[in-house]
Amino acid sequence: MEKMKPQEIEISVEERLRALYKLQLVDSEIDKIKILRGELPLEVQDLEDEIAGLETRLSNLKEELNLLEKSIAKKNNEIAEAQLLIKKYEEQQKNVRNNREYDSLSKEIEFQTLEIELCNKKIREFNAQIEEKKALISTSEVQLNEKQQDLQNKKAELEEIIDDTRKEEESLLKKSEELQSVIEERLLAAYKRIRGNARNGLAVVSIQRDACGGCFNQIPPQRQLDIKSRKKIIVCEYCGRILVDDEIIKENHS
Repeated sequence: MEKMKPQEIEISVEERLRALYKLQLVDSEIDKIKILRGELPLEVQDLEDEIAGLETRLSNLKEELNLLEKSIAKKNNEIAEAQLLIKKYEEQQKNVRNNREYDSLSKEIEFQTLEIELCNKKIREFNAQIEEKKALISTSEVQLNEKQQDLQNKKAELEEIIDDTRKEEESLLKKSEELQSVIEERLLAAYKRIRGNARNGLAVVSIQRDACGGCFNQIPPQRQLDIKSRKKIIVCEYCGRILVDDEIIKENHS
């Protein structure tokens, strides 16, 4: 005969309530471990994102710097070509046959001279941009080094906390999985949804001084009797948390 899976075995409402409360206790202990880590995991993630952004920025700046240097080299080549043409036209002027040829060559020399001036102007502009890029690269490299050092420190701090709590967390996670396996999927989904919406992560609470232990709204006497009977799952009509009676609480804290 095929063995039934734990989640397929029908259990009573009372057993479900006990399992839910035990699960709540275990999950709350896991929450405490996460609180101990504080904002460190988020800080590590933020630093990694920031570093990736700085690395992309540095890569783009260096590419832009490379293009500017190539542009300067191109303008220097254009200047050299223009100087050669001027020298050529000046030589040709010595052998002209009339003023018209001389004037035509003079215009060519004037045009090439203007081209050289324009190239020099562009080179000055490119050099100014290069200085700006180099300053930005230098600043970005300092920022990157600082962020990488911060990340290294944060990771070491986080790893130390994780090492201190790893065995305890692994044990708690195993217990949580075992308890979840005996709770029907629909009820477990409701439990997880309530936990996700609750600021303190409490989905299962007891009655405290005739009030819900989660939102502290009063619970009518008849409702309290229904909770103590453990005949059905009862939730707080105000906050939606699952309610259990004091006896179940005492069983787990005795």
